Amino acid sequence: MLPITPSPSRQSPMRARRLGGQTPSTVDRDQAMRDYKLSIEYKHLKSHCPGGVFIVPSLDDVRLFHGVIFIRRGVFTNAIFKFTVTCPPQYNDTNTHPKVVFSSYVYNPHVHPETGEVDLKIPYPEWIPHKHFLVTALTYIKKIFYIKDFSDLSEEAKLKLPNQDAYNKFLNDQEGYRRRVAECVKEAQRSTYTSIPGSTIRFTEENITHQIMRDLLAERFGANDDEANTSFDSSASSVVTKEGVLESIQRAQAGIRSPKTSPKLMPRATPK
Repeated sequence: MLPITPSPSRQSPMRARRLGGQTPSTVDRDQAMRDYKLSIEYKHLKSHCPGGVFIVPSLDDVRLFHGVIFIRRGVFTNAIFKFTVTCPPQYNDTNTHPKVVFSSYVYNPHVHPETGEVDLKIPYPEWIPHKHFLVTALTYIKKIFYIKDFSDLSEEAKLKLPNQDAYNKFLNDQEGYRRRVAECVKEAQRSTYTSIPGSTIRFTEENITHQIMRDLLAERFGANDDEANTSFDSSASSVVTKEGVLESIQRAQAGIRSPKTSPKLMPRATPK
């Protein structure tokens, strides 16, 4: 009479380990370690995220991030594109790429015209955990808006570009390409204040408090490059401090304006 072999689901954890399998606790521990490494990557972004790119974790999923990129020069100047970054459960394993999808319409050879997805396998055929990180993906999605030619891509990679129409226009019809880009930039600007369901990044219309806050910060810390032609005192300190920002916030909330730009008190709304 042959001995009865227990089913895999009824095998003991010790026997599973002897057979080279993973116990439920091992699987959970491995997943927890992957999620922990991902949180370390996000913490790293606080000081190393590419300029003009911002991402915030989802409230419901540790592997989902909502992002926005501000384009400051080039043909996409003044565009504000929203996107998501999704890391699969096996992220931090070899060849497990994150998934970047633009929710804004983007006319770009590197962005799929229907799904909005960026094909990260073109620049990174192999995703190596100790070499590639979230900052790698974010740096690349910023780069695609400043590319001036495609000479660094192989012929095979050029054929794999998600938006072949944009690629062909870029090569053969620069005027048509710029026109389509301008259209997508305007569309992105029109939808800036449209909130995406579930997104942790939301834009609101500027109000009087925001104007006061901007004036106070510029007065205290000096204007940035975009405001270099303003009348603010150029001798103002350029070192931004936590205390200075908090003080400016309190003044803005109290309606106290910069004496150089406007009356000291914000006018109060009177009931009709």
